Amino acid sequence: MLEFIEVSKSFWTGKQRKVILDRVSFRVEVGNSLGILAPNGTGKTTLINMMAGLEKPDEGRINRLCRISFPLGFMGGVVNRHTGTENARYIARLYGLDPDYVEAFSRWLCGIGEYYDMPLGTYSQGMRARFTFSLMLALDFDIYLIDEGMPSTTDVEFNRKAGAILRERLESTTVVIVSHQPATLEKFCRSAAVLHHGQLHLFDSLDEAKVLYDYETQG
Repeated sequence: MLEFIEVSKSFWTGKQRKVILDRVSFRVEVGNSLGILAPNGTGKTTLINMMAGLEKPDEGRINRLCRISFPLGFMGGVVNRHTGTENARYIARLYGLDPDYVEAFSRWLCGIGEYYDMPLGTYSQGMRARFTFSLMLALDFDIYLIDEGMPSTTDVEFNRKAGAILRERLESTTVVIVSHQPATLEKFCRSAAVLHHGQLHLFDSLDEAKVLYDYETQG
């Protein structure tokens, strides 16, 4: 379970205070994926980072009573001067997993050949994306966090393999996905919410959430 209790979060933009959450409470149960609709500029990434523990609330409490991923596409903890092998084995130990398995899985999935034994600082942007995504899929979580849809690379074969693994994984896990596009949520979520003016409005269905979202963004 992931639970927000009376959580508030805001930023000073230099001109005014931007409120992301204002005393918001909600719960995500394992087995019930949640889609959150939020217009651009309302704090989607901040919200997903708070769920992951990458950012702290100003007030309130966030309870993480299950294994929650970092946002898909984000990989903290990797070190540019270390090789793919060294980074994979370090991340495995960090999460209490078998380093041999994590390295082998990541090496197979990302398919970057001899570059896997070279420092991450020498990787192209595409190779780095494939490496970090492969590490994400090597780890095992109860709730996966996705910011603005599935990450992808320019490598068609990698996208095919990684996409198939992720779809299979999501059949037995839970996803929280935050996006400004309702179509992004349709594949994964039944229940939905709308983030607007610091409040999170929860609905039993995506169709209900879209009514409010369309009104708020087009009105």
